[in-house]
Amino acid sequence: MAGIYIHIPFCKSKCSYCDFFSATDYNQQTELLAAMKKELVLQKEFLKKELVSTIYFGGGTPSTLSAENILDIINSINTHFQLAENVEITLEANPDDLNISYLQNLRKNGINRLSIGIQSFYNEQLTAIRRRHTAETAVRAIEDAQTCGFDNISIDLIYGLPGQSLQSWKYQIDKALTLGVQHISAYGLTYEKGTLLWHQLQRGEIKQVDDETMNAMYQYLVKVCVENGFEHYEISNFALPNRRSRHNSAYWHQQPYLGIGPAAHSYNLISRQWNVASIRQYCDKINSGIQWYETEILTEQDKYNDLIMVSLRTSEGIELKQVETIFGNEKAEYCLISAKKYLNEKLLYQNNGFLRLTPDGILISDQIIADLMLCEE
Repeated sequence: MAGIYIHIPFCKSKCSYCDFFSATDYNQQTELLAAMKKELVLQKEFLKKELVSTIYFGGGTPSTLSAENILDIINSINTHFQLAENVEITLEANPDDLNISYLQNLRKNGINRLSIGIQSFYNEQLTAIRRRHTAETAVRAIEDAQTCGFDNISIDLIYGLPGQSLQSWKYQIDKALTLGVQHISAYGLTYEKGTLLWHQLQRGEIKQVDDETMNAMYQYLVKVCVENGFEHYEISNFALPNRRSRHNSAYWHQQPYLGIGPAAHSYNLISRQWNVASIRQYCDKINSGIQWYETEILTEQDKYNDLIMVSLRTSEGIELKQVETIFGNEKAEYCLISAKKYLNEKLLYQNNGFLRLTPDGILISDQIIADLMLCEE
């Protein structure tokens, strides 16, 4: 099984926290979509005829495309790749792009999962991070999607926003649960260097939420989601039974995927490659037959570290037998020895041959993952 990721880089405006590759100039949209269809042809052998079980439109803001444009890309994928019968097709969307007519067309054209970028249900918080929708628009978008028959809806939320209190965060989660969504992705705010939010922090215009409050926000998120029947299947992701993101789960379980579009990444178990992060250069290179991506062949150490990083973020954890089978007994022993300190401190636990993070371990997961990785040889 494999996945295809389609990067739509256009945004009507740039959010203050975002450091993803995106553009607000739509003049190149027609040319870019044509180039992306060419890339699908050029890369049709990348997945080595693996059955494609997931397609994911990410961005940027894919919901700025017309339903016809989206169908055109899906049809192109269907022409050059073999799709699974029950293929999951996800579209990331901004709430203010969604209306009944558009949603009906998306459903008709094969989109069966929505990932809606809510971020907050407070208007003042949305304004502070330069989101272009309101809380009321967000609620209406979810309700309209449900009216149109979508029964696999994910929403994104951010905790630790400037000025956000634990009490206001609790409201966000409680509100999300009352709306009957099937999946919640919640991320702690990070101040990425060079973003508007980072500059505001450097100038002292905003204050960072302290670590104690951030941890309390996360712990409340976990507690309430689990109490309401959600599986905490990855550090930042919660799903009702049978509603996990199959596309993102494939990343975490190291299945191959092809990324299409400027700045998109691909992985085929042997190498990683990433497309040029420029719409102009991407289109020119695709149209001129010049290589538009860079490639890195993965070493055994790279593969080991990738396995540690993605596995430990999931509820399943690291399967020690898998480490031994792929990398040998020495690497499996190294993993266990590196984990010993955290096992003793009850930040990791071992069960049925798996190493998993405890609730306290999740709070320092980046540190634990780094310590279990192999250093440069």
